[in-house]
Amino acid sequence: MADPVTRIPTARAALRAVGAGFTHAGRRRSTNEDAILTDPAGALWAVADGLGGLGHGDVAADIVIDALAGLPHGTDPSELEAALRSANAAIRRRARDDGLGEMAATVVVAQIDGERAILAWAGDSRGYLVRGGHAERVTRDHSVVQELIDRGALSEADAETHPQAHVVTRAVGAGDRLDPDLREIALCAGDVLLLCSDGLTRCVADSELAATLARREPPESLARTLMIAALDRGAPDNVSVIVVRIEAAG
Repeated sequence: MADPVTRIPTARAALRAVGAGFTHAGRRRSTNEDAILTDPAGALWAVADGLGGLGHGDVAADIVIDALAGLPHGTDPSELEAALRSANAAIRRRARDDGLGEMAATVVVAQIDGERAILAWAGDSRGYLVRGGHAERVTRDHSVVQELIDRGALSEADAETHPQAHVVTRAVGAGDRLDPDLREIALCAGDVLLLCSDGLTRCVADSELAATLARREPPESLARTLMIAALDRGAPDNVSVIVVRIEAAG
């Protein structure tokens, strides 16, 4: 079962979402197994990160994005869950029918409708909310190291160098059943949402993410700045970045 939806209350206003995204193979990978979904209408944004260690991660990521692209506008958690579970089944069916072996992808998706957003995720692709210059990680990684941190057996500082730092405990296509986590956020003008694969967060610290996203620059400029920061630091993995700014309509 998915975790209960969490609400962050705020005053209601007429809002619109404006955003941009980039994806890059990184400095050490020849293939980009990430895929992103950006929406000119502002309603639906997603990052899918194919698990390269399993093979055919690019195929899995594309299946996830295709399933999400068919969602109607609006914020309906049941429809979002259904789309991700449909992608889960499609990945496993494709792997079986084409003899591709096990394949899967992590995902983070934001479905926005005016003053309300639903974030859903599986794995260690992340979503952040930046409000008033402060960045809150809205998602919680489904990973071995996150479970160790939660038990007090590992510090945040040591997580990135842990030998199982890349091992996720949940992903689309990894099992017969998928239980994504969901969180609901009440939005206000000036909020910035960041969706990204772990290729970004392994190169750029949360504090730098917050400082960058607090700038009054277009989302495309902010997303490009974060992408360049990851690439300048070697980007050993694929990198995907989506930045969405919430603005007062009109």
